[in-house]
Amino acid sequence: MGYEEHRSQSAGSVGCAVVTISDSRTKATDESGRLLADGLRSGGHQVLDYTLLPNDEATVNKHLEGLLEKPGVQAIICSGGTGLSRRDITVDVASGLLEKTLPGFGELFRQLTYAELGTASIMSRAIAGVAKGKVIICLPGAAAAVRLALEKIILPELGHLVREAAK
Repeated sequence: MGYEEHRSQSAGSVGCAVVTISDSRTKATDESGRLLADGLRSGGHQVLDYTLLPNDEATVNKHLEGLLEKPGVQAIICSGGTGLSRRDITVDVASGLLEKTLPGFGELFRQLTYAELGTASIMSRAIAGVAKGKVIICLPGAAAAVRLALEKIILPELGHLVREAAK
């Protein structure tokens, strides 16, 4: 079965969780989280959980583990905490949960970012992978980065990713 056939058999609607990890944002100022939630809904997906967490390893780990057990959640999309500072722990926590990584996600995201920002794209540690049959995606916290990933990668492939991860 080829790529197009796989894609055509993928779910049109995916149950998603959106998690923003930030010490400086509130629900009122979380533009990236709202952008993700609204974009997913506009793309026909369900947002079953939307949470804002501080950059705390134990808190983020506990929440992600809970989402991996939550019925209906097929994809977890995190925003924030993918940079280089000591407080940027999202990638480190999520990586510890992943059973399989999708190196192509980060590679493509950085390639697309390079076209817009140039060499600063190397500072993103954006990743994606699979844990317990669910997709986890970690994006930077910048709204422009979220929009780019959402429009160019996530919305076109989310159903297909979830279909393959659940096999």
